[in-house]
Amino acid sequence: MTFDDLLGGRPLMAILRGVPLARAAELAAAVRASGLGVVEVPIQTAEAVDVLRDLASRGTPVGAGTVRSPADVAVAAAVGAAFTVAPGFDAEVAAASHAAGLPHLPGVATATDVHHALHAGCGWLKAFPAGSLGPGWLRELRGPFPEARFVATGGIDATNARAFLDAGAAAVGVGTAITRPGGLEALLAALGG
Repeated sequence: MTFDDLLGGRPLMAILRGVPLARAAELAAAVRASGLGVVEVPIQTAEAVDVLRDLASRGTPVGAGTVRSPADVAVAAAVGAAFTVAPGFDAEVAAASHAAGLPHLPGVATATDVHHALHAGCGWLKAFPAGSLGPGWLRELRGPFPEARFVATGGIDATNARAFLDAGAAAVGVGTAITRPGGLEALLAALGG
């Protein structure tokens, strides 16, 4: 499976950081039912790894987030992650993910980051922190790197998601905003779901 399969034509990566299992399952089911995207679970705690394992066992592609080392990649692969996501670019992590058969979404914030990530075989990139970078960053970076597909992440909610998509993001990664009551519904409405 590739990010083209996972996110092609689907504008949402729902990030379930620190969300208890019952709520994570509810949000993941809503994202799946919307047909608008996929779910990422940052695996910084044992509880989060358990959430990822449970969601993956339900047959829905779910990714492991905040993957910062080859050891994190091994954990992600062992519990059934469909992809990995990192806050920054690390060639060893990208190589470990690819070796495990997992597409990798590294965080990028500069032209140098984008260049190195593309060279390492990552065609989809996490523009992070997108809220600080702004939609203009995406428009400008798409010029020299037209082949890059960006997932704008960090500071995204229902009020600004469309601006990032209009600026050239293939998808938006949204965490805190969707875990608030009514947040996912507002975001899905903004994305046309």
